Amino acid sequence: METVTVARDVSASPERVRDAISDVESFMLAAGFDEVDVEGDALRIVNHVGLFEIELDLVVEDRADAALAYHQRDGIFREMETVYTVEETADGTHVEATTEYALAAKIVGPVFDGTVVKRQRRKELNAQFDFLDAL
Repeated sequence: METVTVARDVSASPERVRDAISDVESFMLAAGFDEVDVEGDALRIVNHVGLFEIELDLVVEDRADAALAYHQRDGIFREMETVYTVEETADGTHVEATTEYALAAKIVGPVFDGTVVKRQRRKELNAQFDFLDAL
């Protein structure tokens, strides 16, 4: 499994950050995805990365240790899970997101590999944290 972790301290309160994250559609759109559809605990995202169109069907999990957690039901990964945590700090909130994934062997190649996925995922998570910074 590969791992991408991004963390940031934001000045907003933990409650405000959790509220923003719990608006899953807006929070996912903040990542820069081209399409986001939320229906109950089902989440579908579409994103164009270079020559590829990536479509993921995700399931949002109810976890006491996370502000948001989801895993892939169907998509390009053999498996993928992302967990966002929120902790109060003296000046606001520490937010951390970790994505663990394993690429399906059929898509790994010279054009699309783990390096591309890591770079793209960091970009998406940082865009979401920019969104939280603006609260």
